[in-house]
Amino acid sequence: MKDHKEDDLDFEINYRQENFYNAEKTKLISGHYKQIIESLGEDTSREGLAKTPERVARAMQYLTQGYEADPYEVLRSALFNEGHSQMVIVKDIELYSMCEHHMLPFYGRAHVAYIPNGKIVGLSKIPRVVDIYSRRLQVQERLTTQIRDCINETLKPLGVAVVIEANHLCMMMRGVQKQNSVTTTSAFVGEFEKQTTRDEFINLISAKLS
Repeated sequence: MKDHKEDDLDFEINYRQENFYNAEKTKLISGHYKQIIESLGEDTSREGLAKTPERVARAMQYLTQGYEADPYEVLRSALFNEGHSQMVIVKDIELYSMCEHHMLPFYGRAHVAYIPNGKIVGLSKIPRVVDIYSRRLQVQERLTTQIRDCINETLKPLGVAVVIEANHLCMMMRGVQKQNSVTTTSAFVGEFEKQTTRDEFINLISAKLS
């Protein structure tokens, strides 16, 4: 038998799941996907596809949930006064996004660094910012600069560096169909515009520290 704490946890999880999806949006998006699937020549009444439009509608809301969050507020919620003035790096942050050109996924890793100028931010907030911007219709170039600008404008550090390495299914599944290509983008500001600082950052994210 479950105790009260387990019941409370189940209720909380179910409550979040039930309210995560907007019923009106789900109905609207489902209708459009039903038309799209039928336009492709499929029968949406058959068992395997009967609930697919609704499932896709829910999936799309999840994959684009970044529109519902404010990355600046996320950073502001965990700022601390601190005299540390050396480079802070969070590397190998997994990211999953949707290319706005073909609405196919791209995925990879982000490496983010900043040099504090009197304030630091809770480390978990940096991956959260990456997630918020990733969970939108994106291009990798804009995603990279948005992460940089959000950190730079909120923390006002001495410098910010962002590098993203990603695989794009729009290149792998269609078009040129190159399976092993990786796209790398970078954005630097402040101290990271200096070659020596940038080189230190690149060396640190490339190193396998034990």
